[in-house]
Amino acid sequence: MPRNKVLIIDYGSQVTQLIARRVREAGVYSEILPSWATAEEIRERDPGALILSGGPCSVGQAGAPDFNPALLELGVPVLGICYGLQLLAHQLGGSLAHSEDREYGPAELELTAPSPLFEGLAVKSRVWMSHGDKVETAPAGFTVLARTKNVQVAAVGDELRRIYGVQFHPEVHHSEIGAGLIKNFLGLAGLRADWNMASFVESSLAGIRKQVGGGQVICALSGGVDSTVVAVLLNRAIGAKLHCIFVDHGLLRQDEAAEVRDRIAPHHKLNLTVVEASELFLGRLAGVENPEEKRKIIGRTFIEVFEKEAAKLGRVDFLAQGTIYPDVIESVSPLGPSVMIKSHHNVGGLPEKMNLALVEPLRELFKDEVRGVAAELGLPEEFIWRQPFPGPGLAIRIIGAVDREKLETLRRADAIVQEELKASGWYRKIWQGFAVLLPLKTVGVMGDGRTYENVVAIRAVNSVDAMTADWSRLPYDFLEILSRRIINEVNGVNRVVYDISPKPPGTIEWE
Repeated sequence: MPRNKVLIIDYGSQVTQLIARRVREAGVYSEILPSWATAEEIRERDPGALILSGGPCSVGQAGAPDFNPALLELGVPVLGICYGLQLLAHQLGGSLAHSEDREYGPAELELTAPSPLFEGLAVKSRVWMSHGDKVETAPAGFTVLARTKNVQVAAVGDELRRIYGVQFHPEVHHSEIGAGLIKNFLGLAGLRADWNMASFVESSLAGIRKQVGGGQVICALSGGVDSTVVAVLLNRAIGAKLHCIFVDHGLLRQDEAAEVRDRIAPHHKLNLTVVEASELFLGRLAGVENPEEKRKIIGRTFIEVFEKEAAKLGRVDFLAQGTIYPDVIESVSPLGPSVMIKSHHNVGGLPEKMNLALVEPLRELFKDEVRGVAAELGLPEEFIWRQPFPGPGLAIRIIGAVDREKLETLRRADAIVQEELKASGWYRKIWQGFAVLLPLKTVGVMGDGRTYENVVAIRAVNSVDAMTADWSRLPYDFLEILSRRIINEVNGVNRVVYDISPKPPGTIEWE
């Protein structure tokens, strides 16, 4: 997509992904590059506009990201946000200062001069600030466009060179004029609003056919939205050259394997091999209580089973993975290549060990965009909105050692949670909701008799990207329904508790 894209330079802001999302929501494709990207990498992407993100550093401090002059050599419109504004001002001859009254949170923005950047937007509006430094004087050629109570230079613009900067964060939904400002910036850059999932599917099918050619592709189908969308997309592109492998490790939720095997695969005519490996996985997990060791055992065993099945196919040239854009972004530190956040890989070790080329058709999409592709491909509505489910499955929702009896107890309790969330409408309102089986028993009274049975915890959270989360304020009446049904219908459970821990300090999953 030459020129009709926005390149976002990441200086370490916690909300850089939101900038990319807001641009895409406005119908324009966007990519994120780290601050240390070279001039060649920037030019190669041939952007039609640039956005410089915020960041935690002060301009000029030791180790702070510096300004790359190549950004202004492209001659395209530039928008600096917070740290990005301060970098631009410093680079172009303005002056900076530490704010005596730092702003963290809401502030009232007042427009002080006309500009295409603020065309049609309210003269006074609520915006979101997060800064300890500020621009004291704007560079030559720039007009001050807005101010707040504590910041006299809250927005600047050089209309001739189409270079702009704002001290607030338009990407955050708390900024009332944020979406309008971004839309205006894209308009003055002359970018077309042609990024949508229908056009993505069309271009992706052509790209897959070109990459694969006459080769054979295997895909590890987990039953999750990402891997299923990859499988359906590749199947539409290359048909019988795609071989899907679904490993049933015995750690899935109720009816999950049947959903993929009996509904999704036949409807989309997937070439699917189902491997029943629950005995192998549960045998290796027997007696293992450490959560990290459980994860490692599951990962190693999955690779072993997958490799064995793949070898039966003969020559295979490609491995298809459900890598999405957050995986790619989080693999790269915005502050330099020596600081790695995490390595992205969906089937750990497989590409290197099996010498396969990767096919990752979703690697430029966010999760909500993947759901949009799923809708374009005709996947069922209830499947498109399926809540996230961890790769190790129920093994990390059973605290301590895993066995078949515990799995059946948790599976039934979790099925009740899923049924009631969907029936009540809460399933689509929250990010994730599930049951956890605790490694303790408590005394209870059932049928006038003493019991000493298991405790089930309910976890429900609200989140945008799972990086942070807050516990969901489910109604007491709804929680009562969950408790009553689980205690009455699941043998061996006499107590239900609700987890009200946010992330951080807790995690979404218990292990």
